[in-house]
Amino acid sequence: MLNLQATPEGILLSVRAAPGAKKNAIQGIHDGMLKVSVTAAPEDGKANAAIIVLLAKKLKVSKSRVQLVMGATQRQKKFLLVDVEAGAVEQLIPR
Repeated sequence: MLNLQATPEGILLSVRAAPGAKKNAIQGIHDGMLKVSVTAAPEDGKANAAIIVLLAKKLKVSKSRVQLVMGATQRQKKFLLVDVEAGAVEQLIPR
């Protein structure tokens, strides 16, 4: 089950990043976190930027509404999804 936390600003989403993958994709859930693979390398914030672009595209929101709040240099990250509902996030999960 995906671990989502509601805040006054939006939803906190836990992400497990897999940089350097063959394609940008949402792979599923791993230990309550959304597993996201991106082709970008984990250097100079490129992978983080790619995750933001992917999440924004899948949620159909602007990139400014997806903010990295924790884990900039780690595989386990937290993103704040501003003004996004939990139901929209749960639809990201591949079935």
